[in-house]
Amino acid sequence: MFGIIFSGVGLKCVGFVTKHQARDDKNPKNREALMKAIENDLLNDENVLAVFYGGSIGSENTDLYSDIDLRIVVKEEVFEEYRSNKKQRARKWGNVLFHEDFPWTNYTIAHYDSFIKVDVFYYKLKDIQPSVWLKNIKIVYDPEGLMAEIHEKSQGLLYELSPIEFEIWRTKFFAYVHEAYRRVMREEMYYALQCVDYLRLSMASAWYMEAGIQPNTFGDWAKIEGKRSNLKDWQLSLLESWSCSRDPFEIMNVIKNMVPEFKRVHKNLCAKLGIHENPEWVDEIFNMVF
Repeated sequence: MFGIIFSGVGLKCVGFVTKHQARDDKNPKNREALMKAIENDLLNDENVLAVFYGGSIGSENTDLYSDIDLRIVVKEEVFEEYRSNKKQRARKWGNVLFHEDFPWTNYTIAHYDSFIKVDVFYYKLKDIQPSVWLKNIKIVYDPEGLMAEIHEKSQGLLYELSPIEFEIWRTKFFAYVHEAYRRVMREEMYYALQCVDYLRLSMASAWYMEAGIQPNTFGDWAKIEGKRSNLKDWQLSLLESWSCSRDPFEIMNVIKNMVPEFKRVHKNLCAKLGIHENPEWVDEIFNMVF
């Protein structure tokens, strides 16, 4: 169904109408109820050292579709038990439709029948160190002040681009350009489109690096678009313009259109890090495809 809508907390999606709007409008209330169930359970567990929220709850910028990024710090001697029972524990908080995870990891993503999902991570205290990722968190349980101290130390940390991070970024960009060409020539269009998507995300990461903002973990598009984006309007417009179908000419033209902005950002980041730009080398890499 197509049309123009929108929703309760200022979200806007032109051209799409959902039959689930009444349910979605209840998401904030259902999220609060789920958080209350989580806290009622965990805050009475003597093996839990701290409980806090990250993500949009920690940053206090939730919207209708925000999930719950839950972090649980437990005593070291019970960590493996709690990690192994991560799915069972999540079922105590509500009706889980399905879990999204790998059995050997320290996390599970529980999808509830209220359409709220909870990203649950278990930690030992020694695994949590001051970090830029811990600057915006909401601590709900911390009787010994352990997380409060880490949170306070995190406030003084700033993201700083490293030469290694920069080198990984630019060489992966080069690699995706070359790989997209190979996949187009093999008529593997979905593979080529995946490369295009990675190139778009690489450019968004570069804009974050240029602005001194910690980029998302690669593969994570959260908050890059939309009202909560840290990107400027012209960057969002440019990102939107790099759209294409399965047509091979479109794919290669979109990649070619990214190159001027890549070169601009690459030059600025080289200057910031004191690295030789070597534009001839960059051109040699791109000219193998274009």
